[in-house]
Amino acid sequence: MMFSFIDAVPLSVRYMLFSAFGFALMAVCVKAVSGMGIPVLEIVAARALVSLAISYLDVKRKRLSVWGTHRMLLLARGVSGTLALICVYYSVTTLPLAEATILQYLNPLFTALLALLFLSEKIQRSTLICIVLSLLGLVVMVKPDLFTTLQLPDLPLWSVVAALAGAFGSAVAYVFVRQLSQKEDSSVIIFYFPLIALPLSVVLLGDDFVMPDAYGVLLLVLVGVFTQIGQVGLTKAMQYEKAGKAMAYAYVQVIFSVMLGWVFFSEIPGIWTLVGGSLIMAGALINVLWKR
Repeated sequence: MMFSFIDAVPLSVRYMLFSAFGFALMAVCVKAVSGMGIPVLEIVAARALVSLAISYLDVKRKRLSVWGTHRMLLLARGVSGTLALICVYYSVTTLPLAEATILQYLNPLFTALLALLFLSEKIQRSTLICIVLSLLGLVVMVKPDLFTTLQLPDLPLWSVVAALAGAFGSAVAYVFVRQLSQKEDSSVIIFYFPLIALPLSVVLLGDDFVMPDAYGVLLLVLVGVFTQIGQVGLTKAMQYEKAGKAMAYAYVQVIFSVMLGWVFFSEIPGIWTLVGGSLIMAGALINVLWKR
């Protein structure tokens, strides 16, 4: 009966759930290893090294060229994804897991603005609602004292800025992934991400390298493995379904992150995080699922 239920779930949905859980586990490993004094850029480099090896073997298994055919788009996807990843990892290491994950899902707001500026696409009513709810949810999360007389701590400013920058970079990367998914094999698209991330993070890391112990090495390897799982699931889902519908199911990562943050770090989201996060998630889902 369990298998019949799984078979009834569309393949794109299964891939997105698979991806969301992979990314949630990745965030747990990033937060854990950062607590051991490992710099963010070193975590990015380790993640890229593991993913590069796995991706290279996957491309060769399919007998494909590692360089692809649309190299400028692939490079752009790699650069935007790398910069977004650095910002996301910084926010994960300096914010509670739930808050960091919720702020990453402001990318529909940035996607709409990018489409307006560069593609001359009009903002639809559903997207406008999404923008309003997302901005309101952001304010509720970041400055809860505006809505209550209680003196509540604000989220760290630079951590929030990093999370927003990561969401913006993710929106740019998703646009490139969607364009490339119809032109390149998913393995080649995935391969270009660590191909750019590894040298860039090593250069930026400089002399700040910290030698991890055996447990730290294991966590760093798992960061790469779980990220690869998330990337494969995301890219496959984009190929089986339109980006908007596929991304609707990615928001289950917030639920995974809340649960994992509680289990591994004893983090319990406050009421204002839940209210603000609910507004952001509602806006995103309205934007994705709205029917004309």
